[in-house]
Amino acid sequence: MTDHQHAASGPGPRPGSGPGAGPPRAGVGKEGTAGAPAEAVDPGRHFRRDRRHQMFGGVCSGLARQYDMDPVIFRITLAVLSATGGIGLIFYGFAWLFVPYDDEDENQVRRLLTGRVDGHTLAAVLFALVGCGVFLSMLSNDGVLSFAVILSLLLAGAAYWSRRRGTPNPDPIAAQAAADAPPEPQAPPVPAAYPSWWREPIVKDGTYVGGTGYLWGPEDSRDLDIATAVGVRSGGGVKDVWRPPQARPPKPRGPRGIGGRVFLFALVAAGLGTGLTWETQPLGTSLQTGLACALGVIGLGIAVSAFLGRTGAGSVVLALLTAGLLAGSTAVPDDIGTDWTRTGWQPASVAQIRPVYDLGAGEGKLDLSAVRVPAGDTVSTQVEVGLGRIHVIVPQDVTVRLHVEVGLGDIQVPGDGRKDVDVAPGKYKEMTLEPPAGAAKAGTLRLDLRVGAGQAEVSRAAS
Repeated sequence: MTDHQHAASGPGPRPGSGPGAGPPRAGVGKEGTAGAPAEAVDPGRHFRRDRRHQMFGGVCSGLARQYDMDPVIFRITLAVLSATGGIGLIFYGFAWLFVPYDDEDENQVRRLLTGRVDGHTLAAVLFALVGCGVFLSMLSNDGVLSFAVILSLLLAGAAYWSRRRGTPNPDPIAAQAAADAPPEPQAPPVPAAYPSWWREPIVKDGTYVGGTGYLWGPEDSRDLDIATAVGVRSGGGVKDVWRPPQARPPKPRGPRGIGGRVFLFALVAAGLGTGLTWETQPLGTSLQTGLACALGVIGLGIAVSAFLGRTGAGSVVLALLTAGLLAGSTAVPDDIGTDWTRTGWQPASVAQIRPVYDLGAGEGKLDLSAVRVPAGDTVSTQVEVGLGRIHVIVPQDVTVRLHVEVGLGDIQVPGDGRKDVDVAPGKYKEMTLEPPAGAAKAGTLRLDLRVGAGQAEVSRAAS
């Protein structure tokens, strides 16, 4: 065994592990340079919140550093999951509570239990509570929850792929060989011109009065002699010097924005999703399908642009707006159809009165003026309208026990002094309409009106 091999295998410090080497720096980027701004992804590092690049609690920036991705991807995805099921708020709130910052070991839960409550702790608790409330309110909506689960799985898969992509394959033999290898020799810098011994000026007194006039010499492709490109005069110096043209380095072309294409594709996806379900599904389901397709296209576009290095603010705003519309479309009642109809019912006797009159979307008129309710009898009926207007005409001589609910709209009943339309959310009215004085004695009519959005009007028939 040679002395070099003894030195390499001996107990002495290996290259790079001496007292002056120190631990490896965390600021070394993927390219291996110390000045690179991005940190190398350490497979054994635990997930911690990032204090330097945080917007609220540093959860998204910590996830981006952990999985070597753009934090915009996590922010947009969690915002969409927050609006469509509350899962994003639940995850963000609990991560804010249980995961400490990268420069400390104490999390917000420990501070909360020890009585040191600050604004960050209260905000994390609020995020978790609001997320749980939204999630419980969406339990009956299978479509929204399925979309949230699929989006969560896609984000988890992208994070796993990004982490595995940035993890190097350790090879101890190659690493030791690279550490023991001497530095590679580098060529010296190329000077602008090389002196030529055979072109020295031939003047006895040593003065230089211009070019030598020698235009031949040994062939050397590396030599760049200015004397071969100067004008020679007998009584003057150099007249002109030729310099090779230097090509300007091309400007690096940044990644091209794809926000316009993403917007057009999102419109096409929304139109296709809504059009394919317009005839067969209620209005709310059709809108949810179209908006979900558009949101999927926008999310895919943001992911692609983020991996390419450019994510525009317009795409972020468009994603948030679409997510808000999708969350609002879940509140549309299922009985609202996509066809606007005008219909009317006019029963002539008590036996012809239906228990329930249903109208999805449109205008309906229930005329009960020809019905005669015997004294002492009670007749009940119910009218349900998803979106539109219902007008009920009750007989002149009956006592009407009225129950009206309007989710968003207006209620008009006999006895109201005003005739203008007063649109307000959550309108409710329960009252008894007595027959006018002098009317014949008749029975009682129980009338239950329910309108999702629109107007409910009740009036008496003319005598």
